[in-house]
Amino acid sequence: MRARYGDTFSLQIAGEGTWVMVSDPADIKQVFTADTKVLHAGNEVLLPLLGARSLLLMQESEHLAERRRLLPPFHGDRIEAYGALIGEIAEREVATWPPGAVLTARPRMQALTLELIMRAVLGVHDERLKAAIDRMLTLTRDTRWAIFLITAGYERARRIFRRVRAPVERMLDDEIARRRGRPGGDDILSQLVTEMEGEQLRDELITLLFAGHETTATALAWALERLARNPAAWARLKEGEEDYLDAVAKETLRLRPVVPIVLRRVIEPIEIAGHLLPPGVSVAPCILLVHRRPDLYPDPAAFRPERFLERPAGTYTWIPFGGGVRRCLGASLALFEMKAVLRVIAARVERLTPDAPGAEPMGRSAIVTVVPSRGGQVIPA
Repeated sequence: MRARYGDTFSLQIAGEGTWVMVSDPADIKQVFTADTKVLHAGNEVLLPLLGARSLLLMQESEHLAERRRLLPPFHGDRIEAYGALIGEIAEREVATWPPGAVLTARPRMQALTLELIMRAVLGVHDERLKAAIDRMLTLTRDTRWAIFLITAGYERARRIFRRVRAPVERMLDDEIARRRGRPGGDDILSQLVTEMEGEQLRDELITLLFAGHETTATALAWALERLARNPAAWARLKEGEEDYLDAVAKETLRLRPVVPIVLRRVIEPIEIAGHLLPPGVSVAPCILLVHRRPDLYPDPAAFRPERFLERPAGTYTWIPFGGGVRRCLGASLALFEMKAVLRVIAARVERLTPDAPGAEPMGRSAIVTVVPSRGGQVIPA
């Protein structure tokens, strides 16, 4: 579509109306810096899963206030404190990989990141709760759920999905009640339990568990898939250079962004890219397209981490976590986690090769994310 129509074009999306796609950094900056009363986040698709009191569903001043309340655990020393925990969980995971056997990366990374996010958010290792969360999230990995959302509508889908959420809600309510009677602790729940009540706290916990698990697991699966097909990058990563490790994480998220677009609903008329957009349409900075611009990233289809050593990531040219006041709350933690896990894998795995060297894997839709086809299969040795 961009090859035919240029940086700005519109799509008609079933059940969603008109989406105006933009991929010029100047236009993306305008969207990310627009007044929150003019552009709202378009995250309604997440309502049945996350609940109405989730940060991702809030708008304007309510969103800003909630974001300020949730932000402290995701920056500075709090993130660094997770380093030992991530290393421990990653070491345990990698130790189970049979050398020379095909490894389906995504489910293994899902198991790893779910364990980590439960420990970071809830401070517990509870196999029953872990299994219930995994069952709930399994539904969100099925494209048929997206079709159901479009045909049934968000409110009806939410009522049906409540049955799937119910076991998780009950166990989270029990944990919240225990924590209210036992204050203190370094996990995120301990920091929020005195500030939020009932449904709001539960919805935010589910949001943090979902957003901090699925996206990072998918990014790690893509990283292993790309590294397996780029032996020079794998060899350099094994040398242990921290700047290069950071570049590998950023190049993975550039070339294989987990979420392909950012969606904003137009509430008041706004002119973007020379077009006056009326209320009711949506404007979508396209992460996938801006990351593939040859004027920003020469040879854009190549996996070349060195590009981030040559030039730092730009605020409006590298946007895997979105931008502006709605930039992903856990972006710093996600990058920290990616690097910590890749550091362990590079130290423990000698060789990493693709299971089918000549077959370039495609991305497939998993509702809001793009995941590797066949789960990102690689062969560690």
